Amino acid sequence: MFSPASPTRDGLAGLPARLRALPPSCGPVRLVAIDGHAGSGKSTLAGRLSAALDGAPVVRLDDLASHDAFFDWTGRLTTGVLDPLTRGEPAEYPAYDWERRAFAGTVSVPPAPVVLLEGVGAGRRALRPHLAFLVWLAVSAETAWARGRRRDGPEQAGFWREWVAAERRHFAEDPSRPHADILMTPRGDTYEARA
Repeated sequence: MFSPASPTRDGLAGLPARLRALPPSCGPVRLVAIDGHAGSGKSTLAGRLSAALDGAPVVRLDDLASHDAFFDWTGRLTTGVLDPLTRGEPAEYPAYDWERRAFAGTVSVPPAPVVLLEGVGAGRRALRPHLAFLVWLAVSAETAWARGRRRDGPEQAGFWREWVAAERRHFAEDPSRPHADILMTPRGDTYEARA
């Protein structure tokens, strides 16, 4: 659980070793969640952390969500990812194609020592018993959403209106930030961390 402390200027320094040293939380796997508002940089952090962990697999919640169910993906995650990893088996699940608006293709994830779970809601109540560690990307909702809108362009304005309302409801009912083990704020090419 997060408690305020002095910030660390390079939040990635030492974090991979810290994650590797954790006890497994999901079968033989240390499941590490990266949560935060849409547009906050979770995918970027997951990529950097994966590289620092010698290619740790990343489960992207965008692959499990859909236009019809922005946050109703816990069942798919449990069946396709958590249950197999708990048994020490590879996870396999269909990935949602946001342009085609359909599930297409399959993602496979080995039961590696560390598996990253990245996306809005990754630290939700139903998942916390399976997590070894929870990272909250500390970027304000307004800043993150503005970044996301710039990234996606004006043609996605309707989507963003629906998304913002859904995300607000989700975090009002099931906040992740208070349960984070570490808060990380992007600062140029590095991260300021509070643990």
